[in-house]
Amino acid sequence: MLEKRGIESSLSTERMNFFKDIYPFDSPPILKTNKPLGDIWITDTTLRDGQQGWKTFSVEESLKIYELLSGLGGKDGVIRTTELFLYTKKDKEVVRRIKGLGFDYPKPTGWIRATMNDAALVLEEKLDEATVLCSISDYHISAKFGLSRSQVLSKYLEVNEFLLKNGVVPKATLEDTTRADVEGVVVPFINQLVRLSEKYKVPVKIKIADTLGVGLPFKNVGLPRSIPLIIEKIIENSGIDPANIEFHGHNDLFMVTANHLAAWLSGATLSNCTLFGIGERSGNCPLEAMLLEYAMIKGTSGINLKEIRKAAELFKEMGFFFAQHYPIVGENSFRSKAGIHIDALLKNPEVYLPFDPVRVLGIWPKVTIDQYSGKASIVYWIKTYFNMDDDGDLKKDPRITEIHNEILKAYDKGRQTPFTDNELLDLVRKYCPEYEQKITEAKMAVE
Repeated sequence: MLEKRGIESSLSTERMNFFKDIYPFDSPPILKTNKPLGDIWITDTTLRDGQQGWKTFSVEESLKIYELLSGLGGKDGVIRTTELFLYTKKDKEVVRRIKGLGFDYPKPTGWIRATMNDAALVLEEKLDEATVLCSISDYHISAKFGLSRSQVLSKYLEVNEFLLKNGVVPKATLEDTTRADVEGVVVPFINQLVRLSEKYKVPVKIKIADTLGVGLPFKNVGLPRSIPLIIEKIIENSGIDPANIEFHGHNDLFMVTANHLAAWLSGATLSNCTLFGIGERSGNCPLEAMLLEYAMIKGTSGINLKEIRKAAELFKEMGFFFAQHYPIVGENSFRSKAGIHIDALLKNPEVYLPFDPVRVLGIWPKVTIDQYSGKASIVYWIKTYFNMDDDGDLKKDPRITEIHNEILKAYDKGRQTPFTDNELLDLVRKYCPEYEQKITEAKMAVE
């Protein structure tokens, strides 16, 4: 008895805490930091790294993707820029068509190698900004060029200076930073870029690239793998404005979103992503993931998360396959199967949903029905599929038991797969014919 009284006296049993300041449900969870973050933005490379890593886009596909990016980023331009190739006739048409749309954001920028011929293409297309590939690790310097560090860096500086002279903002992509000598090469090179920027009175930007996805979001792993340490070393030891520091990660070791978030929290302003993470090898950071992170930090004002579903529909039309468990837009996203989960969802959807997917994303939660699904699962399926309000009477309806029994019989006969939505619609029609109109409308939507 003494032990029980001790537990009771140590708990605040009279008042529950749902942490509504962190989990409001009508928006994504709130991400609180020790100190307020300044401006953070997203930049896009779907039409560059994404296209390179997946498939060639037609001009019309490129324009549709660009228009979706503009819608996702909103009028305030949370998605600031989009990178574009400049090499082929098609590439140049895409650049000119995008410029012709007249959207403020995302601003089209060129992507080039560090050669004078490529730099000339930027001037030809009259672009204000260009990403310049500057491979920075000794792996790349020795294998690609077979030259000394100083010889290769001088070449990079020559191209960046040419752009600055012509009023173009260069963004030096420091390829393979997470395997580079940060203090001996990366920081000194950035300082040389800053001096050129001051000379020509044109800003420079840098992109820290975790090219092989080997970076980690922790300080205690040391350089060069620590994304926070790389950002902090650059901010503390170079003259670059944090507003001009961008991070670009890959997902080879599953860490890409965590690394991008760590970059923001460590002082980098720009997060370079692709829609649905398309890109080289295991891909880039999913742009929609960073939009969610942005919403957690800055709120949803100015962005349109419901455009994510439209983007997914476009990618499906283009032949992209989403794994069932892909977050947000995968078939299993916001889908429950366990009966105990669904019973709780009927009582309060906040129990098993991180936020309201209908309000935030325009996506309805779903359930999967099989032999382990209870009657609560069937009720929840009917309610969500037909968008029905229910005061509890549906769960008491004896016809739900009949539907449940028929489902169980199918598994007794050897069925192994879950029931499809069309099969469930047929069962509801059989036992609840008064839903006929709603069933017809729902079935047309499925088909």
